[in-house]
Amino acid sequence: MNIYFVTYISKCYEMDEDELLYALALKRVNGVGDVIAKRLIDVCGSPKAIFKERYKLLEKINGVGNVLLKNLCNSSCLFDAEKELKIIQKNGIKPLYFLDSAYPKYLKHCIDGPFLFFQDGSFSFENRNIISVVGTRNMTNYGRDFCYEFISGLKDFNPTIVSGFAYGIDICAHRAALENDLKTIGVLAHGFGSIYPNAHKKYMYEVYKKGGFLTEFWYHDGPYKESFLKRNRIVAGISEATVVIESASRGGSLSTATIANSYARDVFAVPGRNTDRYSMGCNNLIKNNKAALITSASDFVQMLGWKHGCENKIVQPELFVSLSEQEQKIVDYLNLNKKQVIDLIAIDCGILVHKTASLMFQLEMKGFVRPLPGKFFELV
Repeated sequence: MNIYFVTYISKCYEMDEDELLYALALKRVNGVGDVIAKRLIDVCGSPKAIFKERYKLLEKINGVGNVLLKNLCNSSCLFDAEKELKIIQKNGIKPLYFLDSAYPKYLKHCIDGPFLFFQDGSFSFENRNIISVVGTRNMTNYGRDFCYEFISGLKDFNPTIVSGFAYGIDICAHRAALENDLKTIGVLAHGFGSIYPNAHKKYMYEVYKKGGFLTEFWYHDGPYKESFLKRNRIVAGISEATVVIESASRGGSLSTATIANSYARDVFAVPGRNTDRYSMGCNNLIKNNKAALITSASDFVQMLGWKHGCENKIVQPELFVSLSEQEQKIVDYLNLNKKQVIDLIAIDCGILVHKTASLMFQLEMKGFVRPLPGKFFELV
């Protein structure tokens, strides 16, 4: 898959009711996906302006044809949006618009990230230690034990644990986060009007206390088969890294790993015996260099470069030192962007995060960069 990097300027505002109405209507237009929607908004300026714009301008936009233009004139989209807006307001659901400052920063870099989706719960995306933990629905004792031990081992770093609230590893990850007093976010493949699977209703209250839920689907949308793949791109997109704990040779967690790789995010997998059915997917990811092997939380922390607070060392820059191509790329990037967090350095430079952590250490030893609180770095 091709890797795309896209950055939109955040605006410090919340959509007013009128703009939200038209954004909802745009989501309802048949043939308008998230990539086309962002393209339309970029040209026209806002969702409302799209519906007011002249055909002559719209038809010049790449990906917009006669059928889509006709669909934009379908009055039922606005009618449906009005009903959905009332439901959103009645249930206290928070819309997340891709140009808003509250929109997840990691997801903002994904070209196919939802231009509008919904949050139920009082949590923010300010914590940069956001990771996704995924795996098979048919969890074994080995997978369950590793999941609990792994998340417990991350407690001191206070990560936010993201998963899909499904059977198996997903719900195990949410429960492990709750037991360790960590924030957790469930990404749903349906609207907030129901919960799937129904057996997991008993966990909802605790998840709301420590986080909440996300979905891009309308309130009464059901869990259709194709919705789970769409859900997976959000799971991968809002996270710094994705961890696959158990998977058969085929499964939804492997699609999440593939999507995370396409976003240039770090992917990790837990190995198992080659005779174990639900380790085959993880073993294949590792064998094909699509995931880094981890056997503990400390492996994961070390590869991502997570650190406890420590004093910065003063390093004298070396004279006439040569830089590798990737090191020079990072130096040039910091020269333009001043200080920046390591995760965005990795994304914007197109380098995996664990590789970037190693490069930053080398640059620090060579005296070119210095670390700052909050995983930021700047040139010396």
